[in-house]
Amino acid sequence: MEFISQSWPWYVAGPLIALIMLSLLLSGKRFGLSSNLRSMCAVMGAGKHCDFFDFNWKHQIWNLVFVAGSVIGGYIANTWLMADAVSISVETINELAKLGIQSAGKAIAPSEIFNWNNLLTFNGLIVIILGGFLVGFGARYAGGCTSGHAISGLSDLQKPSLIAVIGFFIGGLFVTYFVTPYLFNV
Repeated sequence: MEFISQSWPWYVAGPLIALIMLSLLLSGKRFGLSSNLRSMCAVMGAGKHCDFFDFNWKHQIWNLVFVAGSVIGGYIANTWLMADAVSISVETINELAKLGIQSAGKAIAPSEIFNWNNLLTFNGLIVIILGGFLVGFGARYAGGCTSGHAISGLSDLQKPSLIAVIGFFIGGLFVTYFVTPYLFNV
């Protein structure tokens, strides 16, 4: 149990990801989570009202099973396999403490940001609601999410995925250095 409940080293996780990607490439499938929204809408009959959702979603059933497994696996990991604290560097904890986030490294997500009381504050609306909307919109606008482009798209040597991943990094750096300090500086 100890092996499965700790972080796996790169030489275990990396080859496993490569093996999965190789099997997907050889079978003609692409990995990505955001495309499941389209599949779920097609399952519920949205194809009758919009051509975008009018496709044979049964070819994507494997991806829907993957998402269900991710949710179930996340629940199992959080409930039974989660360590008491998240391993992040002391420098990161100190930088977040300067922004007023004292619970960094003590839980899976900082309670100063992700809690029900914070949801109805100005900062909470920006981080949780607007941030969630922008991530979802961006994933569909970019033709896939970060994992789909960074793992699957780059392994397919797709130029649009390279451009999208560069954009994800630029956006992440921008938010880290220019937005976050203003939202959480107390």
